[in-house]
Amino acid sequence: MIDWRRVDELRDEVGAEDFREVVDLFLDEVDEVIERMKHHPTHSSVEKDLHFLKGSSLNLGFAAFSSLCAAGERAARNGEAESVDLGQIFDAYAQSRTTFVAKVVP
Repeated sequence: MIDWRRVDELRDEVGAEDFREVVDLFLDEVDEVIERMKHHPTHSSVEKDLHFLKGSSLNLGFAAFSSLCAAGERAARNGEAESVDLGQIFDAYAQSRTTFVAKVVP
């Protein structure tokens, strides 16, 4: 679910002091996109939103969530946005977020 090696790499790259700020920014941005997608999804924005979520989540080690976003992005790009299981993507994020926060955020 979480690529803990990537989390450690990011902490080393930005430094322990700035890591928390990066985490908070990531969580805020992703939470905002997820909420928008839950309440105002549009076929035209699904590909763009999933692309953003995929890239952001990879940077912070949310591997399983990122994979689901990548698959959804491909489907949307191929004109199959309605086939994307957003509920599964939202659930994967919620589970990843809970696991991550429990271990990383004091």
